[in-house]
Amino acid sequence: MRTVAFACLTATVCVFASYPTPAATERYHVTDLPSLGGFSRANSINDEGVVLGYSRPADNASEVAAAWLFGQVIKVGTLGGPNSDVAWPVKSNVGRIVGISQTAAPEGLHENWSCAPFFAPATSTGFVCRGFVTEFGVLHELPTLGGENSYAAGDNRRGQIAGWAETSLRDPTCEGPGTGKSGQILQFLPVIYGPSPSHVETLPLIRGDSSGAATAINDFGLAVGISGDCDQAVGRKTARHAVLWENGRAVDIGNGQLPAAWWNTPTAINDHGVVVGFLGDPRDPTGNITHAFIWTPRTGIQRLVPGDYSASDTDNTTATGINNHGQVVGYYLAADGQLHGFIWEPERGLQDLNDLKQPDYMKTIQLANDINDRGQIAGRSLDPVTNNRIAIVINPVDPD
Repeated sequence: MRTVAFACLTATVCVFASYPTPAATERYHVTDLPSLGGFSRANSINDEGVVLGYSRPADNASEVAAAWLFGQVIKVGTLGGPNSDVAWPVKSNVGRIVGISQTAAPEGLHENWSCAPFFAPATSTGFVCRGFVTEFGVLHELPTLGGENSYAAGDNRRGQIAGWAETSLRDPTCEGPGTGKSGQILQFLPVIYGPSPSHVETLPLIRGDSSGAATAINDFGLAVGISGDCDQAVGRKTARHAVLWENGRAVDIGNGQLPAAWWNTPTAINDHGVVVGFLGDPRDPTGNITHAFIWTPRTGIQRLVPGDYSASDTDNTTATGINNHGQVVGYYLAADGQLHGFIWEPERGLQDLNDLKQPDYMKTIQLANDINDRGQIAGRSLDPVTNNRIAIVINPVDPD
């Protein structure tokens, strides 16, 4: 649940990587999306080209979940608090919108909860945060398991929503309150909501673990996520195990053999059951160094960029989305010290999208967050002149 909002941008030590690409070829045309005046980011794109994410007003002090339709930005709204977001590549092919929002209620235990890294820093904490789902344009809160907070990360055509929710249990493996800590106190468990917003089903954890989260779900009801300690509620030791839930059973897709005991997080699963995400690095418990992975039942977990976790291993990548054609998108820390969006394909390997965009687009494609079955990519670019962060759609020039 490490968020791309801060990954490696505030790190004191990061690993830079430079990946060779073929001679520059214009494969994509980038289109900037309008904002509400401030920063914006596109995190999800469905097969109809509907884009979801967030947009901020000019002061960048808060943000609201946003949908982009026919070139226009539309506010999705909040549950009464200052911030909301569609933070994961939910795709929402059935016309619903699934996301997270602060409510107007104060956070009684002063936890930061999982929402905090995804919201505008000035207003990111202090309020209860709930997952939400829209029905006929109205936002409905998703329930907890007895605690204050919940989270919605992905949905499918069955009306199921993958997420996580707090119980009332004070989990001793939580990081707890204190200076420099996240303040997580209550246990949280992976859940599937739906088909009605009030229905919630708890998913099992890996034996010996106490908390976890479901981060994505496909149209056949296969869910993926994490299992581990309660810790921070934003990943780290909660992501000791990368998990696939099938027929009510938790499967450790790392087979207990992953090199790090932190940050092992699936981010997306396609309808063929192929999973992508990022693995922690044993050298770095902060999560500033991660490695994009792909998993299939036949091959198990494999890194997109081979490496050996030694001091000379310069891969620093995160995979965020996959479509049903097996195209994977994400971002990596490039040699210029900036995040660069990438696309990975089995026949081409990993390519920097900045090498494939139209020559007159002078902004840097920083994030590639989701890809639909038409090959359209949702993400974010950085304007080096104004320092503005802009939601973008990256369209294939010649889809193959």
